[in-house]
Order: sequence, then structure tokens, then C-alpha cells
Amino acid sequence: MKGRRPRRDELELWSQVARSAERLPGRPRQAPESDASSRKPPDQPFSKPAPNREVPADLPRFRIGERSRDASSVSLPRSTTERLGSDPVSMDAKAFGRLKRGKLAPEARIDLHGMTLDEAHPALVGFILSSHARGLRLVLVITGKGQREDPYDPMPRRRGVLKTQVPAWLKMPPLGPVVLQVAEAHIRHGGTGAYYVYLRRRG
Repeated sequence: MKGRRPRRDELELWSQVARSAERLPGRPRQAPESDASSRKPPDQPFSKPAPNREVPADLPRFRIGERSRDASSVSLPRSTTERLGSDPVSMDAKAFGRLKRGKLAPEARIDLHGMTLDEAHPALVGFILSSHARGLRLVLVITGKGQREDPYDPMPRRRGVLKTQVPAWLKMPPLGPVVLQVAEAHIRHGGTGAYYVYLRRRG
């Protein structure tokens, strides 16, 4: 009858027939099935092990308007005026005070305003060395103010190239050995667009 489950004696009979059956030539022997617990599990797709995520250290918390405790230790770039102002005073202190107040008159001057770097450097070297050879002590170097310097500007800009470069040239050979002091000029002599250069005495 369709759908009837086989009786126990029928199952035993079928088992005896299956054990006595012979394999047909040319066909591989089929491995007997074992129970589900011994079957090989199907191949699993490869999965990366979960990364070892370290828990970040607690970040400092700030309230609105509160500054970091170590914010004062961050050093910011300085302008040319600030760098010159921090240089030690190598000349006579009283003479330097008069110099800053515009009380000392320059004995010679050179105007580099409008020159390129390649033109200005040899002109400055020739002027300073010849002034020192003549025994002059105070000369004026005019650079022009250029664009306003912004030491906090993150974008590199050509702001007053000569104004920035001239003090560096005056401290380097061949001018460094004959220059005693460099300072921004008083307003009556050009202000931030010019420099006083105080020369050493001839040896």
C-alpha cells in the first residue's frame, strides 16, 4: 500500500539481501555511510581572525572655552622683528638705546628695494665690506616692507623676501665677521622697511 512503512521483518530481509549483493565491475565501491556525528563537516569559507582592538586611552576632556593645560608649551614660528628683538645686544648698551630711538644718524645707506635675491646679495656684500674698509660704524640697509609677515600663516607665501633674507645674510660669512649688531630702523629712517647695521671696528 502506497505510503505504508516497512515492517521490521521486511527491513531485516532487505539488509540480508544488501549484504549478499556483489558490486558490478567498473564501478567504485561506495563507502558506507556513518552516523551524522562522524561525517566531515562541509568546507567553511576562510574568515580572518578578529583584530585585537586596543582600547584607546581616555582623551582629555575640555569644556567650551577651556584651554589645554600644556597649550602654553607649544612654540609658534616667530616673525623677523621678534627674532631680531631676541638677539643679544653686542654693542654698547647706551649706544644701542640711542640707536633704537633713532638718535644715531647712519653714515651710509643702500637701497635694495625692488631687487631680486640674486641682485641684492652681491650688492649688500659689496656695500657692507666697503663700508667696513672705510671705517664706518653705522650704515642703513633699505629692504622695503614687502607684504605683511604672518608667522602663523600655514600657506608658504613670499612675504617681504628681502626683509626676511637680509638679516640672515648679515649673520653669515663673509658679512658676519664684520657685523656687530642688526636692528630694525627707527621710523625716521624707514621703520620696519630698513635695518641698522652696526659694524665692528677695523682691526
